[in-house]
Amino acid sequence: TIASGAYYVQTNLGGADRAGDPAIGAYRVNAAAAEFSRQVASDLYGEHRPYGYLIGGSGGSYQVLGAAENTVGVWDGFVPFVMGVPYSIPSAFTVRLHTLRVLRQRDKFPGVLDAVDPGGSGDLYAGLDDEERAALDEATLLGYPPRGWWNHTTLDSGYFTMNHPGVAAMDPTYVTDFWTEPGYLGTDPASAIGAARFSFETTVAAVIPGPAARLELAEPPERDLRDAHVVALTGPAAGQSVPISAVDGRVVSFPISADRTTIAGFRPGDLVRIDNSWILALQTYQRHQVPTPDLYGWNQFRDAAGRPAHPQRPRLLGPVMAAGVAGSVPDGRIHGKMLVVQNLMDIDAFPWFADWYRSRVADHLGDAAEDSFALWYIDHAQHDNPSSVAAEARTIAYGTVLQQALRDLSAWVERGIRPATTSYTVAGSQVVVPAGAAERGGVQPVVDLRADGGVRAEVAVGQPVTFHARVEVPPGAGSVVAAEWDFLGSGDYPVPAAVATPQPVVDLSATHAFTAPGTYFPVLRAASHRDGDQQTPFGRIQNLGRVRVVVR
Repeated sequence: TIASGAYYVQTNLGGADRAGDPAIGAYRVNAAAAEFSRQVASDLYGEHRPYGYLIGGSGGSYQVLGAAENTVGVWDGFVPFVMGVPYSIPSAFTVRLHTLRVLRQRDKFPGVLDAVDPGGSGDLYAGLDDEERAALDEATLLGYPPRGWWNHTTLDSGYFTMNHPGVAAMDPTYVTDFWTEPGYLGTDPASAIGAARFSFETTVAAVIPGPAARLELAEPPERDLRDAHVVALTGPAAGQSVPISAVDGRVVSFPISADRTTIAGFRPGDLVRIDNSWILALQTYQRHQVPTPDLYGWNQFRDAAGRPAHPQRPRLLGPVMAAGVAGSVPDGRIHGKMLVVQNLMDIDAFPWFADWYRSRVADHLGDAAEDSFALWYIDHAQHDNPSSVAAEARTIAYGTVLQQALRDLSAWVERGIRPATTSYTVAGSQVVVPAGAAERGGVQPVVDLRADGGVRAEVAVGQPVTFHARVEVPPGAGSVVAAEWDFLGSGDYPVPAAVATPQPVVDLSATHAFTAPGTYFPVLRAASHRDGDQQTPFGRIQNLGRVRVVVR
């Protein structure tokens, strides 16, 4: 903030005072704080109205959209990032769980990743049976990026633990319908979902107090209980249930969004049932939440006449949840300029969600949309920044992209310099960007890496492999300022690649000999900067290139 010549305001969204009016936490407290900050600024620097920009990601993107659509004159521009649509929750999470369960039955994810990774066949469906193909296709058509399965061995429900209790509370009869009514997967004799269902009874050995109370069970579980429900059979909480977010030995924890009153009702000695009927039923909830046809990811669940092919629930929960965070259901009626940052490997907020919102802005603003909305797609970035060494080998941190987005939004509002938007197409709910930097546009450099001239090389142990990379920055987006090699694909990047002079296009070469057989995915990670500054940590935009080397 200081490096950009600005000041920064953050609020608690109203705290306890926002109860009963979602607009308070969505945008009203932020708007009041933004306006008051201008009074503070004028007291310090003299009478002057500073420009103001609002930024927020994930759930915060809903708050940014709510502010952009429901306020006028408070902020001059907006940067929502990794944004959802009003129907994202819970479908973006439930379809993931369905595909994880089905493809884990026969351990088919390694083959999917082998096809997706550089030098692979590209055929995601090779070796899958009908149920597996359908599950993977369902997720892909809904928008789940195939590269996002890379951490399938540890992948779980993620942020769904925050929303799971709300779904059960708003649609309490769904679990019974799923297991008893026709049209749901739970009554389909061809599905293996029934074999995954479990239920067992135990007692509460102890209640562990604290801000997030936990239960110690009398008997250790013999299976993974994450996302299963604890149902109280006796005691003050009898008849109530709470989903499990984590298990440590005999101790179970609950998501922050779980009903605290129910949890407080558990007592030592209470008889409880551990049951996964709810989480299994929710894995295909997306089929029973089909919105309007313009939300094209859900059109796979329509029949030839355009009608929903499965029974539909009494109401769509996505808009209810979105309005609870945004203050209203986002519809594209923005006031001010907006630059969206969306990531191409995001498994929580699918890439096409930003394209859908762009279409809504265009519908409402018409020709004026061109001067009000811009979109950057960022490759090799997920919902969160990398949190492990393994993630560093495949994904990049995008916080610096947000820094540049705010700077470019400022230049757009204050000097009329419109950011270059990313060129892309949408095919089957998958966002596709051009291979070349000039054609792709946007802000991110493109890394074209080759091993012995291709994306796949096969060599003997000790045989040198020659790597060539071209790093190119889109026109007007700056120069390449740094690069680094990770020949083993471990995420450590121990070998710097010298970039003597920042330039828009840089060619780099290196050789490496592998000392042990195996399949490796060497990486070159590079960074660009708008002003070619090799020293500043701010506004450095990363991307990476990967290749496959098979050592025999």
